[in-house]
Order: sequence, then structure tokens, then C-alpha cells
Amino acid sequence: MTPFANALLAWFDRHGRHDLPWQHPRDAYRVWLSEIMLQQTQVVTVIPYFQRFVAKLPSLRDLAAADEDTVLALWSGLGYYRRARFLHKAAQLCVDQHKGELPRDFDALTALPGIGRSTAGAILAQAYGLRHPILDGNVKRVLTRLHGIVGHPGEREVEKQLWLRADEHTPAERTADYTQAIMDLGATVCARTRPLCAACPAQADCVAYRDHLTTQLPTPKPGKAIPTRSTVMLILRDAEGRVLLQRRGTQGVWSGLWSLPEAEDSDSAWREAQRHAQIDDAQSLTAFMHVFSHYRLQIQPLLFDHAAPARVIADNADLRWYAATDLPALGLPAPVRSLLTGLPERTESSLTNEEN
Repeated sequence: MTPFANALLAWFDRHGRHDLPWQHPRDAYRVWLSEIMLQQTQVVTVIPYFQRFVAKLPSLRDLAAADEDTVLALWSGLGYYRRARFLHKAAQLCVDQHKGELPRDFDALTALPGIGRSTAGAILAQAYGLRHPILDGNVKRVLTRLHGIVGHPGEREVEKQLWLRADEHTPAERTADYTQAIMDLGATVCARTRPLCAACPAQADCVAYRDHLTTQLPTPKPGKAIPTRSTVMLILRDAEGRVLLQRRGTQGVWSGLWSLPEAEDSDSAWREAQRHAQIDDAQSLTAFMHVFSHYRLQIQPLLFDHAAPARVIADNADLRWYAATDLPALGLPAPVRSLLTGLPERTESSLTNEEN
């Protein structure tokens, strides 16, 4: 066991997180689910989602048997919805190919959708106690600073160095605890900004601390301008208070989720609305910005109240009129859910077609 691993485990025994919901019990399904949820998401955000998810779908077989809408509804708000669809598909493959369990074999595990090298290592180490290194964002930050590794961690050669260091430090004993410990250290002590170096068990051997490089390491990704796009979201609401939703395609953001029909501008929004319902007027609601990892989306909601549904909708599986009571069971993007739950009461129109 390396001195770093030994010091880290001693720190973990005193200061580590031992009461996370996926640790009790720490079985493969719960570890896997937590690892997928924790990708690009903080623990404090994940915990309530995890608890709701396992309350509804307590086992891998329950997840495999669930319909996609149920899975996406439980995931709604966590973002990166591709993770949820991969999770669902992987569970179904486990039922079909692995007797309803996550395999203990590394190659079989990484063959499942959404499970990469680090996630597989975390599952095998924490659920089965097998010696496999991990390299999530927190671990990259710890090892980059500990060894003074320069270069963006996403670059191939830098990542290769980090995997070698990760493997070097992963012990054959207490592998599950070590795996949790190094993630905890990155999340609570070796933070991205303002690391608590005085509380770090590796301070004496940390190159970044010694050379005053904690603010420079890890090396940031080269800057890139984030573009802004715009869209008009159509809120068609009928006399019964139902809203027209459209299931998005399999590509792009929010794929597979129920969302609102969209248009490029107000004129095309009117034309699109008239395809789905008889409308008389509209109300322009407050515009807002939603930020994705690679672009910003300026959203202008346009409310068409008292819309009379067109009959053709009944023949389209990806268009449905839903009552407010139906929404909790649907997979909706977080900004769309917030928009629908905050709709004003039905009123007479404030914006006519002619005015538009």
C-alpha cells in the first residue's frame, strides 16, 4: 500500500462519508445508480433523486421492467438525460444476458451502455471489493495536484498518466473504502476552488501545495466561446386546462423527453400552433435563459389559451394533451416543468394574432 493510500484510509476512518444512502446497503445496483447520477452532479443534489428512484424502482429488475416515461420522470431535473436512457437499457441487457445482475467481469460491465472504465471500476470496487482503479473528476483533481501533473486532464497523454497513478495508489485491501475515500477527499477537501490543504492527509507529499500551484492545477480546458440560441416554446392549453406536449426525438438535448412544441420565431409559432389546434390569441410570457454545457438557450414562452385541439393529434404517438395531474409521471426537462407549474390562470387573451 502506498503512503498516500495508507494516509487516505486513516483520514477516511475519521472524516470520510459513511452514511450516504447508497452505502446502506452497498449493493451493485445502488452503487451503479449513484455513480451514474453523480456524473457531473454534486452529492447534495443527487441524494433526494436517488432516494425517490430506489423507492419507486428498488432493484435492477424493477428498473428493467419500468417504461421509459417512468424512468425519465424520476430523472427529471438531474439533466444529461442520456444517462437515464443508458441506465434503463443497461438494466434490460442485464436481465437478458446476465440473469438480472450487474456482471462482476470488467469487460462485460464496460460493454453495457453508459458504463465506462471509471464507473465500472467504482462498481467492482465498492460493490464487490475487487481491485479496480477509478478516475472521476474528483480523483483527477486529487492526483493532478498530488503529483503536479500539468496539462488538461481530458487530454489523452495527461489522462494516461492519471490512470497510471490511480492504479499505483489503489490498494488490494480495503479497496471499497479507498475508492470512497479518494472521491470524498476530492469533494470535501481537495475542492476545485479554495482547497482545504491544512486538512489534507496528503499535504506533506503534494506537489501542488509545495509549489503553490493549487490554483493552477488541474490545468483548465482551453477556453471556447459558448454560443446562444433562441427558441419559442408553444404552450397550447385547451378549455379543460390540458397542455399539448411533444415527445422529442432520439437525437439532441432532452431526447426522448416530453416537451413543448417549438418554433424559431413568433410568426412560425403561430403557424405551428394552428397545425395542432384552433387558436384565437396568445400571451407572451417572460423569456428566460437555460444553460447547457455547450450552449445557452434563450426561451420565449408563448401561451395559446382556450385552444381547441385538432383531431389529427389522436393519431400521433408523439403528441399528447396532458392534464396538470399527469405531469409528475412524465419525463419533462426541468425548465419545461417549471414553466408549466408556474403558468398563469386562464384569462382572456392579451395578444391577438393581428397584433403579433
